[in-house]
Amino acid sequence: MTGRIAVLGGGPDAEREVSIESSTAVTKGLVDAGLDAKLHLIDRPDSLAHIEADVIVPVLHGRWGEGGALQDILERDGRPYVGCGPRAARVCMDKFAAKLEAARLGIRTAPAQLLNIKDRVDMPLPYVIKPALEGSSVGLHICHTKQDAERAFESSLADVHANLGQVVIVEKMIIGREVTSPVIERDGKLEALPLVSIEPAEGIYDFEAKYKRDDTVYTVEPEGVDIEAIQSDTLRFAEAIGIRHLARVDFIVDGQGDHWFLEANTMPGFTAHSLVPQAAARGGLPMPDLCAHLAKSACSGPERALGASHSSLKPC
Repeated sequence: MTGRIAVLGGGPDAEREVSIESSTAVTKGLVDAGLDAKLHLIDRPDSLAHIEADVIVPVLHGRWGEGGALQDILERDGRPYVGCGPRAARVCMDKFAAKLEAARLGIRTAPAQLLNIKDRVDMPLPYVIKPALEGSSVGLHICHTKQDAERAFESSLADVHANLGQVVIVEKMIIGREVTSPVIERDGKLEALPLVSIEPAEGIYDFEAKYKRDDTVYTVEPEGVDIEAIQSDTLRFAEAIGIRHLARVDFIVDGQGDHWFLEANTMPGFTAHSLVPQAAARGGLPMPDLCAHLAKSACSGPERALGASHSSLKPC
């Protein structure tokens, strides 16, 4: 009997629409691979018991869906699921906590501080102000001038008041080229996929450049960066945190060629613009194969052995 796969999308976070697009693409990929997959759009359920499936693929982006709360529910549910466990999800969603872990491992990361909304920023310009618990550049402010900083501070202050528990960080701005280093799990071991560089047509790689515009240039296996060193730091970070199945770790490469850790994403996007599917395709896993591989990874283990063919996926 072929195992049933439930793909979760939506969620209550600011990235809900992106999640719906990603989860729709993952569902199509699984179906194209010959698997029995169904998309379930959720909000913030306390239980997933009403969803009939043997394997769960949660394709949610943001604080609740990607930052540990949903993973706690998945752990209680007991069925195999794709992605990190709760602790790794929480650490990676919290940009400040992730930077501390990177620094502990000796991975270069820009100086940063928590923003106390009662104080002003104590850091020379230029710097970045951003929420610690959001993704997709939601709430990101680039501050080159005092006027930029004032506007960013007022916007962040309003965000903190509107979102209970919101934490804002200030980070020194590193001028350079953004690159992303995806990883997937094969045979129980994390493996680096080809590196991807990101060059927005103008400005920064913000939400518009990521999901709305078609003029951002993505280069798989770019020249002029130390790919081996970046992939090595990616794997060291991922293994130390306990990342499983897949992730994407972002860096900035400065003018001297040094790479600086930015953040880690435990459930990267799967939209038409997304980077993990591009890297996986270059690494020999087109979208249907990638999606089937992830579902298979969730069921891997001595007691959950699957056949080599995607169509041989069995209930776990």
